[in-house]
Amino acid sequence: MEKISLPSFDVPFGIKLWPIFDQVVSHLSGDRIVPSKFKFVEGELPLSTLPPVAALIGTYYVVIFGGDYIFKKFKIKGFVLNGLFQLHNLFLTTLSLTILTLLAEQLIPIIYHHGLFYAICNTNAWTQEIVFLYYMNYITKFIEFIDTVFLVLKQKRLTFLHTYHHGATALLCYTQLVGETSISWVPISLNLGVHVVMYWYYFLSARGIRVWWKEWVTRFQILQFILDLGFVYFATYQKVVFTYFSEYSKILPVCDDCAGTMLAAASGCAILSSYLILFISFYIEVYRKKSSRRAKRVKSVSGGVAAQVNEYVHTTATAEAAAKTSAESSDVAPKKTRLRSRKH
Repeated sequence: MEKISLPSFDVPFGIKLWPIFDQVVSHLSGDRIVPSKFKFVEGELPLSTLPPVAALIGTYYVVIFGGDYIFKKFKIKGFVLNGLFQLHNLFLTTLSLTILTLLAEQLIPIIYHHGLFYAICNTNAWTQEIVFLYYMNYITKFIEFIDTVFLVLKQKRLTFLHTYHHGATALLCYTQLVGETSISWVPISLNLGVHVVMYWYYFLSARGIRVWWKEWVTRFQILQFILDLGFVYFATYQKVVFTYFSEYSKILPVCDDCAGTMLAAASGCAILSSYLILFISFYIEVYRKKSSRRAKRVKSVSGGVAAQVNEYVHTTATAEAAAKTSAESSDVAPKKTRLRSRKH
């Protein structure tokens, strides 16, 4: 039984969660998966080499686009699947929160004792426990392919952002895992945080619960990629200058080399940059234009009401003026008659 104490930088949650997690996973898997003994070896683990990764990503696109074509071709009505959809989102919320918590437990002591630069660039930050959590997160990206399968079965619209994002994220995680980039924890942690919120929103939505913070899910995603790119560009700059321009280190400011391969650094910059552009475009398309259309509708309605009010006021004023004129005419006529009678 793990000892409970006050939270500290060495034990962020007051109790060491990793040993408990290690025992639970080992027991549930019948010791086939033991987190504390895990080693990432290419070719010995599922989806640890490029051919099966590329094949599974390719299969994902064939299934979703082929399935969507069949549904539309034969005019098949979409399924409801609300119960399964709720379970799927609740599972991913719980899984994302579990990995994020365990990752935070590993990272907080490293950052506290060695600093942020060490945590994102030093090879010693590529610890055995963290690598297991990276691999867990990596496998989760393929489980998330089911998101799109639900869209096809429910006959919801497939957007380029959604389909591209799922395939590219699985590839991104593979390149960083194989490339041993210590900085991986930054995009992974931020992504897990966003996914906890996002899948919880989907779960509530499937339950028929409306929330006011729906738009903030996309805002959090955009903020996530801005922070990702800030860290990744910084680390890539350090690596490029240290590797290719070390003789200019007095002119070009550089701290030290950054762990990971150059291919992993380049793919990380490219894919994360594309995410930021696509999510900003999506936000503008969905939310800004929606607000603009709403404003136009309000303006149109208020304009129509104003026109009706003006018409009413004009009609009333005209009627009152006519009545006043008629009354004045009726008063003058008797006076003229009386004048005439006096003359006679």
